[in-house]
Amino acid sequence: MSTFRWSRSLQLTLAVIKPDAVAHPIISDAVHQRILDNRFLIVKNKELQWRAKDSEHFYHEHAGRFFYQRLVEFMSSGPMRAYILAHEDAVQQWRKIMGPTKVFRARITAPESIRGHLGLTDTRNTTHGSDSVESACREISFFFPEFDVTRWYKKQEPLYRTGPIYYDEETLEHRLAEE
Repeated sequence: MSTFRWSRSLQLTLAVIKPDAVAHPIISDAVHQRILDNRFLIVKNKELQWRAKDSEHFYHEHAGRFFYQRLVEFMSSGPMRAYILAHEDAVQQWRKIMGPTKVFRARITAPESIRGHLGLTDTRNTTHGSDSVESACREISFFFPEFDVTRWYKKQEPLYRTGPIYYDEETLEHRLAEE
């Protein structure tokens, strides 16, 4: 049982371990451990595999760009793991831990970041993360349609912020002690 105490409200973000990392359990486990080491609360997580149509829908804003088809094919090439993470300033914290999207830039400017350390190419860069609070809400709803973001902020956030909570090794999620 751990008691995380947060001085500010918690924020949600979406984190995805992409197919290139999930295909290698050591890499997937390393990213998962990085989430825990940086004191993120794992609210929900699941493994899933997209069809091409899912990728096309999620990345529709990039349609027509040179990397779009490669990205769509890659994201539907195998299983991935999606997370709803909570932390103070979760969106920016997760983006900092991931590092720059472009792996060559990550290796130079943030070599200890996930992408700097584990990324292969700009497409196979190990992780995805929301770039704003608004996109986090939209993306969480896409990956976790059963999850009510508004309800979580109203009812669950104060409980997660003040604890006590524990990490459930079986579900790989943090739970409120009274659950």
